[in-house]
Amino acid sequence: MSDTASQPLLRPVRLGALDLPNRVLMAPMTRARATNAELVPTALHAAYYTQRASAGLIVSEGTWVGPDAIGYIHVPGIWTDAQTAAWAQVTDAVHAAGGRIVSQIGHLGALSHPDHLGGRLPAAPSAVNPHEMSYTHDGPKETVTPRALTGAEIAATLDDYRRAAENARRAGFDGLEIHAQGNHFIAQFLNPRLNRRTDAYGGSAENRARLLFDIVETVTEVWGADRVGVKLSPYWRNGTTFTADEELLADYDQLLKRLGDCDLAYLHLVGPDGGAVGDDTLTAFGRFRARYRGSVVANLGFTRESGNDLIARGLADAVSFGAPYIANPDLVERFAQGLPLAEGDRETYYSGGERGYTDYPAVGRP
Repeated sequence: MSDTASQPLLRPVRLGALDLPNRVLMAPMTRARATNAELVPTALHAAYYTQRASAGLIVSEGTWVGPDAIGYIHVPGIWTDAQTAAWAQVTDAVHAAGGRIVSQIGHLGALSHPDHLGGRLPAAPSAVNPHEMSYTHDGPKETVTPRALTGAEIAATLDDYRRAAENARRAGFDGLEIHAQGNHFIAQFLNPRLNRRTDAYGGSAENRARLLFDIVETVTEVWGADRVGVKLSPYWRNGTTFTADEELLADYDQLLKRLGDCDLAYLHLVGPDGGAVGDDTLTAFGRFRARYRGSVVANLGFTRESGNDLIARGLADAVSFGAPYIANPDLVERFAQGLPLAEGDRETYYSGGERGYTDYPAVGRP
């Protein structure tokens, strides 16, 4: 299936205020290339994203909303003027190449480590150790018991999100995506095993979702809802803390219904992690589609064939691709021509430098 007209992935789509020439999105991927003390993106970032400008939309790697949000090494932020100016060079380069790019902003919460925070304990919904691994400059370390955020600190965190949203606008991004997936900060608030608060941000499923909706309200005041997306992963499973049981999935069902009233540009949803895309994935996105009123971007494990099929079934409006974009900067062109995909070198995913980052050739180029 190499004919452009026969591939739903290659058809234009409008997500909120974002007019996209195709439905092949580049998913956010941490690549650990901000190897400087200020966590500023570099010319290497600009080259990397510009090489992939033919994507319908690029979602940037997750960027920290403030110093308390840091939880991995060499991941850029967007809270300082220097970071903002450097991101402006990235967006200028992507736009000059005809592309579109939104900024994904986030916070690691309990999954961080004192090594990232000058010895301070990570901030989280409650003082509950998630028993995960944190990747520090000295290698992987077990997480610690975090400190529970006070009400005043939650308000300060919302200010961090507002500042990050404002900086993303100043940097020239085309929109914003709120990182609420996986086992990160917002997902911790949504999780009753990690959120044991008794105030307005804990207890009922509605209260546990309050932080997400406060963040949505905060950043949409800066951007307008039609340029803001949210990324969620209802089926995320990891250890004993994150288990996608029916009770939690039912909470997400209600969350999706409520988010439908926010008139977002899109909802970016991660399907079940089962390797090949199959019946479980179709069931999951059918469930999402039935509950969310708005545009859906599907993520996790899709190929050209399964992505086209999902859109043809009406279960998503676009599909985001992560790993395929690492070694295939011209992924859209390869899909259009029915060409095989190159394989990425996993040893260089987070290694720093241009090797395994900007040195993958496009089709027909040396």
